[in-house]
Amino acid sequence: MNYYKNYFRTILVVATFMLVANLQSIAQTKRAGIKGGLNISNLYIDNVTDENARLGFHVGVYGQLFSSKTFAIQPELLFSTKGSKNQYTSGSLNQEVQYNLNYIDLPVLAVFKLGESVEIHAGGYASYLVNANISYKGDLVTGADEVDKDNLSSYDYGLAGGLGFNLNNVQIGFRYNYGLVKIADSDIARAAIGDAKNSVAQIFLAINFGD
Repeated sequence: MNYYKNYFRTILVVATFMLVANLQSIAQTKRAGIKGGLNISNLYIDNVTDENARLGFHVGVYGQLFSSKTFAIQPELLFSTKGSKNQYTSGSLNQEVQYNLNYIDLPVLAVFKLGESVEIHAGGYASYLVNANISYKGDLVTGADEVDKDNLSSYDYGLAGGLGFNLNNVQIGFRYNYGLVKIADSDIARAAIGDAKNSVAQIFLAINFGD
């Protein structure tokens, strides 16, 4: 298990370094800039009576490589909040528990251009868990606790896809990210969130600084 963690960490670090090292050349492409927007995330945990999405955000940079009139490769480097807000009930007692997970995301997407106005984005992402905490509100306890990262998987990866609509130097769009990694990495974490995986819908605004 440690071998695969170290292997995945090496790939993520190298890919991030390559992206940062090439930001100047990326900025010289026809589409590159900054982006950010709303995250609507969930973990889909068993034994929860009501599950509500956690509202968060993402922000970072992007660029398009090997760009033509019909196709491009788009790497991004984002800070992204994920998690879930869940309502537990037992008799007359109610307890809200919110899982707050903060990641560095590295999506790499194939971009299919339908003319100048619409793009289809499809690909995958890799993520590194920066920190995590749990907040409580209800009849049993109110407060917040930091989560030991050793209880959670430090890395996540998954599939991503969505649409972008270009309005001159601005793009608006939406994307869905489907995680393939079980978040819990210890018996304690599995008792709380089972086999939960990240699930994030995003609405974004991107500002193009390219030519």
